[in-house]
Amino acid sequence: MPSARNCVFCQIVAGEANASIVYQDELVTAFMDLYPVTPGHVLVIPNQHSALIKDVELVTIGRMFEVGADIDQAVRKAGFRCEAVSLYLADGAAAGQVILHTHLHVVPRFIGDACGLRVHTGPVEILHGSVMQEQADSIRRLLETSR
Repeated sequence: MPSARNCVFCQIVAGEANASIVYQDELVTAFMDLYPVTPGHVLVIPNQHSALIKDVELVTIGRMFEVGADIDQAVRKAGFRCEAVSLYLADGAAAGQVILHTHLHVVPRFIGDACGLRVHTGPVEILHGSVMQEQADSIRRLLETSR
């Protein structure tokens, strides 16, 4: 896992690496994705290094999504082809996170784009109600003990 010193996103926050900055405040920085999946693709990151969302302070997570929502509205008005917007955060390598610094993707979308970000991608097994309830109970118990 990269440390803050050799993390390219930390270097962007510090002004040590080039980026096309869209927004920056004391908590977050937003900049154009170097490898956009559609034109207007922006990343919103916490200024403090954190590989996973569990390591980000709640106020900063909230700020990431506030800024993401503002960028959502801006890309819809900026002239990009944009019929919708995907907000996407991969939390760990198995989820597709490539740079191990938490980041929220704000991706302009349109019918027929080649983005590939989909939750429903094919046939899905429909779980029996009791199985879903067992899963919900397990998650709820862990949430109750972690707060």
